[in-house]
Amino acid sequence: MFYVWLKRLSSAPLFVALSFLGLMIPMILNGGEAVSATQRQANAQAIASAAQSAEMTPEEKLAEGDRLFDESLQFWRTSQWQKALDRLEQALVLYQDMNVRAAFPWESRQGEGRTLNGLGKIADDFGDYPEALDYYQQALEIRREIGDRAGEGVTLNNIGGIYDNLSDYPKALDYYQQALGIRREIGDRVGEGRTLNNIGGTYDNLGDYPKALDYYQQALGIRREIGDRAGEGDTLNNIGGTYDNLGDYPEALDYYQQALGISREIGDRVGEGRTLNNIGLIYDNLGDYPEALDYYQQALGISREIGDRATEGRTLNNIGLIYDNLGDYPEALNYYQQALGISREIGDRATEGRTLNNIGLIYDNLGDYPEALDYYQQALGISREIGDRAGEGGTLNNIGRLLDQTNQPELAIIFLKQSVSTYEKIRQTNKQLSQELQQSYTDTIADTYRKLADLLLQENRILEAQQILDLLKIQELNDFLHNVRGTPDSQITILRPEIAILEKYQELQQSIILLTQEQAAIYTRIRETGDITPADQERLGQIDAILSDLSTQFQAFIDDPDVQKQIAALDIDVQEQTIPLERLTQLQDNLADLNAVMLYPLVLDDRIELIITTPTSAPIQRTVQGVSRTQLNDAITTFRLALDDPGSDAITPAQKLYDWLIAPIESDLTAAGLDTIIYAPDGPLRYIPLAALHDGDQWLAERFRINHITAASIDDLSRPDRTQPVVLAGAFSDPSVSHDVTVGDRTLPFNGLPYAGEEVKSLENNLPNISAHFDDSFDLESLKPSIGAYNILHFATHAAFLPDYPVNSFILSGNGNTVSLQSLRERWNFSGIDLVVLSACETGLGGYDNNGEQILGLGYVFQEKGAKAVMASLWQVSDRGTQTLMDAFYAALNNGYGKSEALQRAQQALISGDQTVLENSGHHPQGERGATLDIIDSHTGRSLTHGSTLNHPYYWAPFILIGNGL
Repeated sequence: MFYVWLKRLSSAPLFVALSFLGLMIPMILNGGEAVSATQRQANAQAIASAAQSAEMTPEEKLAEGDRLFDESLQFWRTSQWQKALDRLEQALVLYQDMNVRAAFPWESRQGEGRTLNGLGKIADDFGDYPEALDYYQQALEIRREIGDRAGEGVTLNNIGGIYDNLSDYPKALDYYQQALGIRREIGDRVGEGRTLNNIGGTYDNLGDYPKALDYYQQALGIRREIGDRAGEGDTLNNIGGTYDNLGDYPEALDYYQQALGISREIGDRVGEGRTLNNIGLIYDNLGDYPEALDYYQQALGISREIGDRATEGRTLNNIGLIYDNLGDYPEALNYYQQALGISREIGDRATEGRTLNNIGLIYDNLGDYPEALDYYQQALGISREIGDRAGEGGTLNNIGRLLDQTNQPELAIIFLKQSVSTYEKIRQTNKQLSQELQQSYTDTIADTYRKLADLLLQENRILEAQQILDLLKIQELNDFLHNVRGTPDSQITILRPEIAILEKYQELQQSIILLTQEQAAIYTRIRETGDITPADQERLGQIDAILSDLSTQFQAFIDDPDVQKQIAALDIDVQEQTIPLERLTQLQDNLADLNAVMLYPLVLDDRIELIITTPTSAPIQRTVQGVSRTQLNDAITTFRLALDDPGSDAITPAQKLYDWLIAPIESDLTAAGLDTIIYAPDGPLRYIPLAALHDGDQWLAERFRINHITAASIDDLSRPDRTQPVVLAGAFSDPSVSHDVTVGDRTLPFNGLPYAGEEVKSLENNLPNISAHFDDSFDLESLKPSIGAYNILHFATHAAFLPDYPVNSFILSGNGNTVSLQSLRERWNFSGIDLVVLSACETGLGGYDNNGEQILGLGYVFQEKGAKAVMASLWQVSDRGTQTLMDAFYAALNNGYGKSEALQRAQQALISGDQTVLENSGHHPQGERGATLDIIDSHTGRSLTHGSTLNHPYYWAPFILIGNGL
């Protein structure tokens, strides 16, 4: 889905009912034309001359000023905007009369301040923000000078509204908060309600919907309490807008209808027009274009009748959207261009940015990609400048899709990742809302996530695709993942080459932002002076020419050698971990000793080749036709998503992959009569555990032991372990302790894992030769000199794979220190170590590429440095499930089973819930059995061995054995 930007209208900062303090909503009309400042001044001077010729006393002049001000309110209430404006300007002249000031210094200054504020409000509503700001600043100075706290609060609120309309949200919030403080201090409940409403509008614009709703609800409560019907209607309209943004259209429509009823009841034409526009948006979102167009036309008629330029511009944009959706691109473009002209005229930056985005979509739909890109980049510059996160996310999505259409998938992925990252910031703030609202918002943006995942799958980037799809879950970590080991957040992975490309693009984007800011400043100056100088004309032409050439600049960015170099780096081939095919025959002697068969699948574009080697035959090739790389990637992703969720159906996707990977060689496996598969997975097959495939009756783990190998372990598959396990174990277990690890520009927080402590305590209680260390005493660097005394290292702690900083991927000590991947390679020696158990999250991940080589990463590093085998995990693992699996694994290991068989029996114990599988065996190469372990949930104290709830592969399949399985 391409993102078009609809603009709903909020009455929060602008169009509120006016009190005697001068908050008005008149429009400046005279026979359909705006009244000039010169004409208005002449009118005022005429009144002043008349007053002087009548020889009015200062007291009479002051009274006349008050009468004119009050009369202006009456004209406003009957929608006679011009007369209201005339009376205000006449009153101002009388209040500023020197004799009046001398006789009534405080009263005249008070009247002057409120009248200036009223004039500022008229200019504000008319869209002349510089003039409005000038009036407001004069009013604020006077009100502070005379100590008019109520008036000061009013004007601070109005200045906040100006900056809100100019999309300078930080300044808007600053003025609103000042106003709110004063209004609460003096007990101004009317003003408090208005400012709370306005603050809600600013957070709405920033995409912080929970805060917006909170402030709106506070405002609504006050306005209903004091009977402020106009204010109540405003806030109801705004709440409807927030639900609209969150995708809850029925709730939004309900609030809009309430607001519309109130605006019509009290004759609030501005509120009526804006709410009609917003109702049109609901029907637009629901695809009912005739109904939407009817509401838009009603809103447009009212906005033009009363001179509400902001509503007119935004409604024109929305009508353009209707014709865009109907495929009438010329008509859509006509309306968009009208909207763009108005938004630039009045300085409405938010609408300008979104309309530019929509114009880009027209050219995109017409296939004019360079022109579309020009408009998208202008829109992106504005949305980033003003902090419009929703607009930024939509335009980034559109750029990404355009790049995909022009066959630039690597760059498309980068922009779509940025879009998803922007939406994730909004979703993070949405976590304060109900799950239903979180989900409805997610539904409005889900197409971007799915498009990104689709492109990643096409590029064989399976784990990145899975990560993106995982983000669509309403809760990033469901209840069953309260305690997981490993990287604690679900931030989107931005690879180092992608970071370099983004930095390069940011240079181009910054120049666009500066140009659009300069363009906006010139427009503002023209509005202030009412004139355009030759220099302005020339510079605007230059800026327009530069902005119109953005596609050329973007192409230059793409062609930049540094960018091309980074794009190439995103397609790294599988490197030294891979086992060369020609070495398969060298395994035959080892296979006989291991009672094993070697499985080597090759993933090709249009098929899968399965190569198996047995102890007594040359390699046999079996071809699986009709399975494309894309189909395989999709199946792997579906399976991974099922493996991550213990409440899901994992059997169906497991059977599909079984049919492709095992069924074609079923007869060969049966003929060989062997019980172990030595597995060398290719590319994306590394992302899934072979043991979790299902034949329709049972899991593969129930039939075979599975042993993964890398190039580092191919020559060391048959060397037996030491006679007895001698274990060095460490755990980071104190949940009250948190360690922050900083890598690059990220800070990752890690809490202690209570089940990790239980896991190691259980090992300590049941294994005869173990040295256990917990929390502060568990420091890998301190333990490094003594590791040669042990043959098994067991680390029950966090580990983090960082694709953007692979050499800094690390294992966390209990005291907060880390050992990086680079340090392991350079300073550690694991000769004599039979097994390294990384009882942590995603420890099987290392390095990054598009072919899955990272899956064996840490395992490869440990074997490269001398360890015979490594047990590591493929996904975020359940803390409870890991403890249970490890208890079962060591029980089998201590009973004399080899590593691969011990892992198989532990898996079978969790699958069946039957502890006897740990004890029954036809052979015990190490002689007498040792002690066995009960499988107990240490949190509840209940046995998990019978009727186990841990039989989903989420619990028993994450750990793979890499290397020598004896």
